[in-house]
Amino acid sequence: MTTLVLVRHAKSDWGDPGLDDHDRPLNARGQRDAPVMAARLAETGFRPELVLSSTALRARSTAAAFADALGSELSLDADLYGAPGSHLLAAAAATGLVRVVVVAHDPGMTVLAERLSGGGIGHMPTCAVATFMWETTDDWDVATAVDPDDWTFDTPR
Repeated sequence: MTTLVLVRHAKSDWGDPGLDDHDRPLNARGQRDAPVMAARLAETGFRPELVLSSTALRARSTAAAFADALGSELSLDADLYGAPGSHLLAAAAATGLVRVVVVAHDPGMTVLAERLSGGGIGHMPTCAVATFMWETTDDWDVATAVDPDDWTFDTPR
């Protein structure tokens, strides 16, 4: 079975307008939501082989909470910052692993989640978790060519 979990980074802090977008940290809500959502995913029994994250501070911080809660390795990929949905899926497939969490940004997250859910997910709010499962394959070439067999969606609110 191939499983892809998409996590949009938690809520970021906009308090310093001079700060480069890549360096924005999580705000208080984001710091609260990331470990809560990570724990909820861990409670499902899902154990990814890898948590793959954008290098932006808010994504890295979110990903670290998920990697800690899930007992998984964390890997950073600068190309995930602002990436389109197609690139997010390709990056997961390129790992060669069949249980992957990708932590990144909108609009790419929403575009990919909407596509994989057949329109069932219309928006990925901050710290949302969308899980997509392909029961019949552990081959990304197949998984990226067909619709998932099942999916779930969870948000902090």
